[in-house]
Amino acid sequence: MKLIEQDEKDDFQRVLKRFKLSVEDFELAETDTTDSKTDEIFALTGFVVITQRSTNLKAQYPIGDGTRWVEEFERDIERKLFGRSWTQS
Repeated sequence: MKLIEQDEKDDFQRVLKRFKLSVEDFELAETDTTDSKTDEIFALTGFVVITQRSTNLKAQYPIGDGTRWVEEFERDIERKLFGRSWTQS
């Protein structure tokens, strides 16, 4: 099951566009950590690792029900964790 919804992917791409970063320069790798063995209704949980290919910088964010990983990623761009690599013009 995919944890990252299409609207979150769209928001992620809008953030990249706002900061003039290439979508192709970023890779999302999600991991589902939801406990499927429980009989109770459970919230979907996991994490996404975002890699900026040109710099090989990585950050991990919680994903799933009630998370705000796109906003956390945007704050990291504002803090200069991600950004233009020295090879970009």
